[in-house]
Amino acid sequence: MKQPKFRNMEEFAAASGISRPTVSKYFNDPDSVRPSTRNRIEAALEKYDYRPNMFAMNQNRKLTKNIGIVVPYLADPFFAEIARNLQERCILAGFQPTLFSAHGKQAFENDILDSLRSLKPAGVLMAPLGRRNSDRSEIEKFCKDVPTILFDSNIDGVGEAFVGSDNVSFVSQTVDYLTRTGESPCFFEMTEPANPNAFKRHDAYLAKMEQLGLEPHLIRVEGQGWDFERVGYLGGLSVLDKGLLPTRTVLCSNDRLAIGFLAACYERGVRVGHGVENGLRVASHDDHPYARYTCPALTTAAHDYEVVSRRAVESLFELIESGGSLGQRKETLVTPRLVLRASA
Repeated sequence: MKQPKFRNMEEFAAASGISRPTVSKYFNDPDSVRPSTRNRIEAALEKYDYRPNMFAMNQNRKLTKNIGIVVPYLADPFFAEIARNLQERCILAGFQPTLFSAHGKQAFENDILDSLRSLKPAGVLMAPLGRRNSDRSEIEKFCKDVPTILFDSNIDGVGEAFVGSDNVSFVSQTVDYLTRTGESPCFFEMTEPANPNAFKRHDAYLAKMEQLGLEPHLIRVEGQGWDFERVGYLGGLSVLDKGLLPTRTVLCSNDRLAIGFLAACYERGVRVGHGVENGLRVASHDDHPYARYTCPALTTAAHDYEVVSRRAVESLFELIESGGSLGQRKETLVTPRLVLRASA
């Protein structure tokens, strides 16, 4: 039998046969009620799958200044850079940001959500692992409890808003440029990418090549997880040694894969750059903080870190000030910009 959905704590208390003040007292501090009462409340929580609206509770006892920032993998310099931007904006606005990394694991991501509930944050900025790797139901429950803006990785219909880069525009810009200036590109990607944006870039490449009337070529290298440089390097060695590249232009799904691929080219003595004297042109997406320092420097479509972070923080402040609801879910996609460097 399907259990009822409660709109507020009063309805939950009435169904549980426990007074509203006692239930509120439990949520503020579970140890403040008698063990027998705590057991009754926890049994009712499990039976009805109820979660309190933490934002409303915070409103009743004055909002904290805590802001949670959650990223999927802090060791990735992209997430380190975007987190730095978010932290600075929150601090300048008088909030106290706390940064969390899920280390690429769903269990860690769920634990972070539990930790954030105990912090009673005014709001949260979250880049989830994505619809394939996150526990959607847990994130949905959390977003109902705490004002949350998703960024970078979208989960359709979850949270009040999403702010991120336009992955279709990433690929459209690079394919257009590479096709105008030389051979059309093949697409170098992982078989099991960790970042969900990789799937959007895969689809965008196929769509763009079809639009241009060109034959797409997918170069899929074995690999999973977040060790992109190693996957790009080993995959690059393999395709170079086996002569699997169908064109002199290689477009990588992300810059970290491209960094590994460039290392493979160097090891095999393949010259990379724009011009007939070079064996390959290589381009990519993201403008990783190290992309300008590769050899040769990497041509890439760049995230606008400043705009994504500013709009994400502005959206969160708007959500907090509105009482936890924007009326309808908003999605903001920021157009990247093409950065031309020596690799293409």
